[in-house]
Amino acid sequence: MDRFDALFAKYDFDLDSSSIQQDVKKILLDKYDTYNQKSVYSQILSMVDITSLNPTDSVASITEFVEKINKFDTKFEILPHPAAICVYPKFVQTVKDNLVEDLEIASVAGGFPDANTFIEVKVAEVAMAVMEGATEIDVVIPSGMVFNGEFEEIYDELSEIKASCRDAKLKVILETGVLVDPVLIKKAALVAMNAGADFIKTSTGKVSVGATYDAVYVMAKTVAEYNALNNTKVGIKVAGGVSTTEQAVSYYTIVASVLGEDWLNASLFRFGASRLVNALISSLCGQEVKYF
Repeated sequence: MDRFDALFAKYDFDLDSSSIQQDVKKILLDKYDTYNQKSVYSQILSMVDITSLNPTDSVASITEFVEKINKFDTKFEILPHPAAICVYPKFVQTVKDNLVEDLEIASVAGGFPDANTFIEVKVAEVAMAVMEGATEIDVVIPSGMVFNGEFEEIYDELSEIKASCRDAKLKVILETGVLVDPVLIKKAALVAMNAGADFIKTSTGKVSVGATYDAVYVMAKTVAEYNALNNTKVGIKVAGGVSTTEQAVSYYTIVASVLGEDWLNASLFRFGASRLVNALISSLCGQEVKYF
């Protein structure tokens, strides 16, 4: 038995997709209305990594993007600003040079979005993003390695990447819409957490299926088990296709129900989105707002 067989043996892998769907449906039916209120919309807004990962990004467009964040408190003085700005590594310095507000600077790195490059390139890119000013790093596990059961290699790569993060937080993307199988999602999450991930994240947002309620439920249950066995706390980031207030509240409801009140803050729970911020502001202001 290798160390990952031994690791997985500590956890419950009696995972049935139909049962997961029923559990999620019950949570949302029983508790969604409890959280569907403006105070929660505001809290979710404070948990968003507002993201620009477009092929058209440029120094000029990212500078303009940051300026909107800088003016956010003036424009919407009663609302909290998002938790972080997430950009490609090339634009970290631009964000750092222009950001006035107290937000984290997040950067995708490590060969994003599929990570099918050399580990030396991944480590160097992460280290350079941190050197430029990134305080958080989002990397993805190559899905092919998960399907092939290369857990030792995944662990080694993520451990090297974690070391190159220095003091920056590491968010590890599982690409749950590609993995689909709850067993594979759970195994990928466990390897990531054991390698030092500060957050596990659903999706890059660059594949056809991003976040799903079932995947986030499996991730939250895995985090709960991991925390109980290791006396630690790993965060969850929901990203990929989350664009409405209703969707965000549904994810919030699932995480609140599985992990409890301790996770309902930006240090342990994030949303990766761009359109979601406009939707939340619109819900809070009672009229359609297109600020970002």
